Amino acid sequence: MHTVASILWRRLDAPGHDACRLERNDTAWQLDGAAVFSDPQGRHVQLHYRVRCDALWHTQWGTVRGWVDGENIDLSVTRNARGGWLLNDEAVPDLAHCMDLDLGFTPATNLIALRRLGLKPGEAADAPAAWLDADERSLGLLEQRYAQRSAGACWYEAPRFGYSALLNLTPEGFVSHYPERWLTAD
Repeated sequence: MHTVASILWRRLDAPGHDACRLERNDTAWQLDGAAVFSDPQGRHVQLHYRVRCDALWHTQWGTVRGWVDGENIDLSVTRNARGGWLLNDEAVPDLAHCMDLDLGFTPATNLIALRRLGLKPGEAADAPAAWLDADERSLGLLEQRYAQRSAGACWYEAPRFGYSALLNLTPEGFVSHYPERWLTAD
């Protein structure tokens, strides 16, 4: 793997940062990062994450390891050959239509759907994702919609959370400003 780009965000809704790098080789893309923040309950959180995608941006697997206060987190998500999802080797039903893994605590994984979709300005697409809630240690459905407004901006909707906003993007596809949540710290 060689590094294509890296980014550093700071949280806007609580103390915290997230650093991520995008890597690639001839057959795969990989996100490798670490988030350190205070969650809404005031607990201190430190999570290392890695998500691997094939050359066409189809998620293959992801890991999240770290801690929330005194509690350890060690999660593994894989997508099998039939498109099914597994959390720590246990099948999770009703997610086979999801192409992407979304890690709920970082803006890094929005890049996966954005890269896979390859939307041009004026185009829009639904991108349901397998959403990892590290706090609950669960994998569930996250309905998402992306509408590309320009090369550097995309309208994003996540009805599950009642959230919609215009996301600013870097040339590599990272979200540089995730309103009310994250902003690049560079």
